[in-house]
Amino acid sequence: MNLRGKTVWLTGASSGIGAALAPALAAKGADLILSARREDELRRVADAVGGARIEPIDLADTAQLAPRARQILERSGGIDLVIHNAGISQRSFVRDTSIEVYERLMRVNYLGPVALTTTILPSLVERRGQIVVVSSVVGRFGSPLRSGYSGSKHALHGFFDSLRAEHARDGLKVTIICPGFVSTDISKNALTGDGRPLGTLDSRTARGLSAEVCAAKMIRAIERETEEAHIGGSEAHAVLLKRLFPRLFSWMLARAKVT
Repeated sequence: MNLRGKTVWLTGASSGIGAALAPALAAKGADLILSARREDELRRVADAVGGARIEPIDLADTAQLAPRARQILERSGGIDLVIHNAGISQRSFVRDTSIEVYERLMRVNYLGPVALTTTILPSLVERRGQIVVVSSVVGRFGSPLRSGYSGSKHALHGFFDSLRAEHARDGLKVTIICPGFVSTDISKNALTGDGRPLGTLDSRTARGLSAEVCAAKMIRAIERETEEAHIGGSEAHAVLLKRLFPRLFSWMLARAKVT
């Protein structure tokens, strides 16, 4: 997709990968709509890119997502590209995790993008637009301490692969981005077993790609309309390792130091 002049709706725009994507998209000439929970942070990002429309939204509030998406669609006059970047991670063993934590992970990471997509789908189809979904490499395999996070990301692949097949003849494109470790506050905000944030930055995340490098690689995947892109260091190759050598991969994962 040529991004110049396109109306792009970016969720999770207030920090991390989203805050890095906003200026990269603006530099390509996109007309930006920025969404996240924190309006003050959205204004900061909008100011940094020279102005963008801000539309605060909370993906955990499932009941208000469709009405808010309809409002945003009406105000924009149509959407060419939506980037589902908002999400929340997890750091807890299955045995220690409450069902409420699993429910929140599914609401934010899966049901939120589904609700927004189904609401604006007619506009995307009419404009032969594009949907970009930020999954994770653990959307392709499970990892200790991330059962709910991984499960919610797996669900995204099932839904959006199906959607891509249903609308292939309409020209609608679906790109799924699977980042590995990216140096953001994702682990600080990750839910622990009782729902409280972890509050610390784990070492692998701290050593990950910068958000700016990740955003640049994402832009290339979007422009090329790549169906699925794995972005990161050696962990991004784990998807292929699991496919080719599943028992070896399971043996390695069970012995890996995971934080």
